[in-house]
Amino acid sequence: MIKYNPEKISKKLHVKTGDVVVVLTGKYCGKRGKILSVNRYEKKVIVEGISLATKHKKPKKSGEVGGIIKKETPIFACKVMNVCPKCGVPSRIGRRIIENNKHVRYCKKCNENYNN
Repeated sequence: MIKYNPEKISKKLHVKTGDVVVVLTGKYCGKRGKILSVNRYEKKVIVEGISLATKHKKPKKSGEVGGIIKKETPIFACKVMNVCPKCGVPSRIGRRIIENNKHVRYCKKCNENYNN
């Protein structure tokens, strides 16, 4: 098991599971996808349909089927940007406090709150 230094763990990232993002750099630059999982410790995300790797699976038990499987691999969170659900444009995210000291994320371009 990998042990992480608690001082180096990112407390929060600009993306959450379920957000639609656009890839900024690399082979998949400009492609959009939905975030499947977020790893705060490694600062990586898995995006649906992005950074696919081919894995050759061997059947282990009798009756089990082997074959070639395509699987998403993690990419760094700094290489993706949120797409605003209201205006549909990639934009930065801000945080503001509303009643009861609750934090809400909002789009910095159209100033609309994210529904989370």
